[in-house]
Amino acid sequence: VLIGFLVVISAMGEKQVPLESGSFLVLDLTANFTDAPPEIDFGTLTGNRVEVIQLSDATKAIRAAANDDRIKGIFLTGSMVPEALGSGYAAVREIRGALLEFKAAKKPIYAYLSYATTRDYLLASIADDIAIDPYGVVIMPGLASEPVFYANAFKRFGIGVQITRVGKYKGAVEPFIRDDLSPENREQLQTLLDDVWQAILTDVAESRNVTVEDLQAVVDSEGLIRADAAEKSGLVDRVVYRDEILEELKSKTGVKSATTPFKQIALVDYAAIMPHQGGFGSDRIAVVYAEGDIVDGEGAWTQVGGDRFSRELRRLRQDDRVKAIVLRVNSPGGSASASEVIQREMRLAAAKKPVVVSMGSYAASGGYWISTFAERIFAEPTTITGSIGVYGVLFDVQKLTSDLGITFDRVKTGRFADALTISRPKTDAELVVIQRSVDWIYDQFVGKVSESRKLEREFVEEIAQGRVWSGIEALELGLVDELGGLNEAISYVSKQAGLGDNYRIVEFPRSKNLGEALTDFLHRIKPAGTRAGVYQSMVKRLERELKALQAYND
Repeated sequence: VLIGFLVVISAMGEKQVPLESGSFLVLDLTANFTDAPPEIDFGTLTGNRVEVIQLSDATKAIRAAANDDRIKGIFLTGSMVPEALGSGYAAVREIRGALLEFKAAKKPIYAYLSYATTRDYLLASIADDIAIDPYGVVIMPGLASEPVFYANAFKRFGIGVQITRVGKYKGAVEPFIRDDLSPENREQLQTLLDDVWQAILTDVAESRNVTVEDLQAVVDSEGLIRADAAEKSGLVDRVVYRDEILEELKSKTGVKSATTPFKQIALVDYAAIMPHQGGFGSDRIAVVYAEGDIVDGEGAWTQVGGDRFSRELRRLRQDDRVKAIVLRVNSPGGSASASEVIQREMRLAAAKKPVVVSMGSYAASGGYWISTFAERIFAEPTTITGSIGVYGVLFDVQKLTSDLGITFDRVKTGRFADALTISRPKTDAELVVIQRSVDWIYDQFVGKVSESRKLEREFVEEIAQGRVWSGIEALELGLVDELGGLNEAISYVSKQAGLGDNYRIVEFPRSKNLGEALTDFLHRIKPAGTRAGVYQSMVKRLERELKALQAYND
């Protein structure tokens, strides 16, 4: 049975969809676009699983389609389903950049909207023709940040929290010790959202030939922009039903049969058969995807394990076939010790071959730590970066256990032998020891940024303080070198390595082996069903927020 099951999976995976001349490439956004390749793709076997599409596969397919005579145009539809760190605004901008290159090839892009979020509309706005369902809506009310605060809940259940930190803007600790935003955190979040929102408005306004002021006025007056208001304000070109659009596409592709769909190929299918781009030489450029929380040890698939990634960087450094390395970072940070292990290998690799960084949607804290010594750092205008700061979160359950009638006693051989216990709060002397460690790490962080970015230490200390910056501000401050995506980073490093266009791309991490994939599948399989309701969404969000605690393993 097992062998038969694996044969079926293999056959499904090898099936290729034919591509007819004059077809439209269908970009269905109903997926999660991630930097790293998906762990394993089980197709439709996991019921209502959200499809995961690697960002580089999407952009390469769109660029290949621009020069493929069989592809007549692109049909864009659906709505993104962001999960974890996927489908961030930096990723959306990279897809948008590929679509603009497609459009420059004088091929049409048509978009059909039903319930379009800001991410969806940012892509659709460049289409030659945007249609919307009569009952559709453009959900583009602006950007908001709404952190969850646990301090009162911890207090209610008798869980104590003590904090050690450096950086007044280091807001990641606030959910554990406050019930609202601090003035500093509110300031940095407002500035960040303003920068990202302004970049979105500018792109959309340029594509739709409207002013930023007019666009903001529509957003503020409508909130949820219904089909009629979207058409009146110039955000869409027309209001039609989906069947009308499908009939038009049949006509454009020369299909006359009432039962035959228009000539088309899905993005994921085209990516599997797209014409080869680049050279066939033995020289390689390695793209390493650091996506997820940075943790000590090996780390899970959705984490950046310091040991695992440093080992891979060491292997790439020692491989003479690998002529250059691009580290693609999409991480909010994590362990300082794990970040240093990775940075060490980055520096050693940079001494032998060109090493650059491409920042995705997030490259903050530890994500910036591992990036800072690269030869060149690329970021998108909407990339969240910086957060040069350090903190520790210390819990105790003394009151909780006391209320339950549980007590602790101890013997020890040194003054600080039980300093890491959670049975009681830390003493002043213990807090001094821990704060001293936090101060030292912060001092190292600032020093590394100052050295690598060739910035005065006083200036770095001024812009650090745990503050996050947009890619636009990071460029102005000297924290990054250039605005651009992964494609620009690869182009740059290929020139630095003297490869031209004759190279192959190798990627890390790779998919799990068959045994691991099958085990994981048997644990994850679930019946098909409807989208999660309000309750399920709330539970998923709480679970996601609390997972942060599990990642703090240093």
